[in-house]
Amino acid sequence: MDCDGRKVLVIIPAHNEEGRIGGVVSSVRKVLPQAGVVVIDDCSTDSTGREAAAAGAAVLTHAVNLGYGAGLETGYIYAVRRGYECVIQMDGDGQHPAGELPALLAPVTNGDADLVLGSRYLAAGCGYRTPFLRRLGQKIFGGIVQVLARASVTDPTSGFQCLGARALRLFSSGVFPADFPDADVLLMAHYAGLKVVEVPVRMLQRNEGVSMHSGLKPVYYGMKMFLSIFMVVLSCRRWKKHVS
Repeated sequence: MDCDGRKVLVIIPAHNEEGRIGGVVSSVRKVLPQAGVVVIDDCSTDSTGREAAAAGAAVLTHAVNLGYGAGLETGYIYAVRRGYECVIQMDGDGQHPAGELPALLAPVTNGDADLVLGSRYLAAGCGYRTPFLRRLGQKIFGGIVQVLARASVTDPTSGFQCLGARALRLFSSGVFPADFPDADVLLMAHYAGLKVVEVPVRMLQRNEGVSMHSGLKPVYYGMKMFLSIFMVVLSCRRWKKHVS
């Protein structure tokens, strides 16, 4: 799909999403039939890769499990090498409905944003239920972004995003975090001079038992994110060079 002459690629990181990934890919191809679709199979032990390929996606496979952020970065590098300038990223478990993709694309194609975040909390009557610890983390790190970037972010952990060419250059330049790319990445984008906006999107509930924020992971996530934010702020003057 072209957006003002720029090709669109949908990136879907996936780990053991057999039984779900095929439907996700098919729904994307139905909503954006001219867009490219690539699934990053992060060393799945099931038939995730085969199912994605059968549904019409290109599949890139990690030989070892590298994590969510590394999966996204693989997709970004693939996009740059293939000449894509507009990228949408979404989860492979079906949480992100393909019908919301045009809403994410619009601000980038209209020139109103470099990075668009889909927020489950801005949608009217969404009723999305988030576990207490995760919601607390979202509010804390959203507050940090608001103070440091002077921008309100309601859903800093959203993986449902659209990147324009400048954001793609930044995130494919070797600075992207390998595990939890959330508030730290938003601050990185801010210091790089990118325009970040949120749009309301519908998200579906999922089993938190398979989430990267489940179990004791929120504790590790919190400590890691504070450290990562500190490093981003400490290096605030370096980020602009990656998009110039």
